[in-house]
Amino acid sequence: MNLNRDTMKKIMGLIAFAILLYVGLQNTRMVSSVLRYLAGLTAPFLIGGCIAFILNVPMRFFEKKIFMQKKGKVSTRMRKMQRIFSLLLTLVVVLGVISIVLFMVAPELYKSFAAIGREMTSFSKRLPQILEDAGERLPMFADEIEKFKDDLLNVDWKEVGQMAKDFLQNSNFLSSTVDIATSVVSGVANTIIGLVFAIYILLQKENLGRQFRRLFYAIFPEKHVDRFLEVCDLTSASFNSFLSGQCLEAFILGMMFFISMSLLKMPYALVVALLIGVTALIPIFGAFIGCIVGAFLILIASPMQALWFIVLFLVLQQVEGNVIYPRVVGGSVGLPSIWVLVAVTLGGSIAGVLGILFAIPVVSVVYTLLREYVRGRIHERGIADKKIQ
Repeated sequence: MNLNRDTMKKIMGLIAFAILLYVGLQNTRMVSSVLRYLAGLTAPFLIGGCIAFILNVPMRFFEKKIFMQKKGKVSTRMRKMQRIFSLLLTLVVVLGVISIVLFMVAPELYKSFAAIGREMTSFSKRLPQILEDAGERLPMFADEIEKFKDDLLNVDWKEVGQMAKDFLQNSNFLSSTVDIATSVVSGVANTIIGLVFAIYILLQKENLGRQFRRLFYAIFPEKHVDRFLEVCDLTSASFNSFLSGQCLEAFILGMMFFISMSLLKMPYALVVALLIGVTALIPIFGAFIGCIVGAFLILIASPMQALWFIVLFLVLQQVEGNVIYPRVVGGSVGLPSIWVLVAVTLGGSIAGVLGILFAIPVVSVVYTLLREYVRGRIHERGIADKKIQ
């Protein structure tokens, strides 16, 4: 074995990595504390990077389709103005969609909760009479119903209140509430800082990209940087295609619900269809959130129609999950239908909603790289095409 300088560097690097790995395994608690601290420290910038990565998709569309640069040289000032207008239009569209959903769904949810409160008050007054009627209709259970009625009417509500008070005092309810409030405030602050950071990234993305390329070429070998940049371009293209396909799929699903609910004369057709369309941006499982809220809204107006709505949802969900989604989203990222379902399932199991969102682009990149590698190896080994058909 020729121990030249490069080989010695690789050996020393492996030894250093092994030592660090051993120390880390021996001090897992300290390592986890350090990682949590670093994650909290960099959270606003990570959030900002994710926001910029997502907003860049519609922003690029506006830059190319609406503010398309004319042939010839464009002044730097004009290019900056196009970038600013594209970013403003992107923010207006995204915030507009969120606001429309909130202003349409939130009032209906409030009315539903108020209606439930009124029904519960009326039901509590009618409950004794309901139990009495039930005892007359079901004489074999008359004794049990009468006993339940007596127990219900003789409840000592002061004692119940004291028990609830003791529970809150003796438990960590207050500290848990403070922790939750702190987490919410911290999350909101990180999101605001991340949004500002994302705006800076989007306004100067070419300069930032050029600076990072120079840094990488200055530190790492050229062939490794070339390959890394190819993977980055592939990842960006895959995510852009995925987000475009996901938005198209959500629009199709929303329209299917609006048309179906309108034909069946179900209440809140527009609100529920809009809600399902927005929640469907979360791959495959997101529409179930819209189904739960939609069924809750319809339940107050008509329990029977709420049941039919659930049946309608199950039918359309099968069509969407097995036909539309794999073809629209899977086709947009160049990923076969079966691997789309595998990516969503694994992503959701590993990292929840975020895992679902990023699983398909990541699996698409891995699938493309693996396909290129397999084709290259088959070509190098000179294997006949008829053996792999």
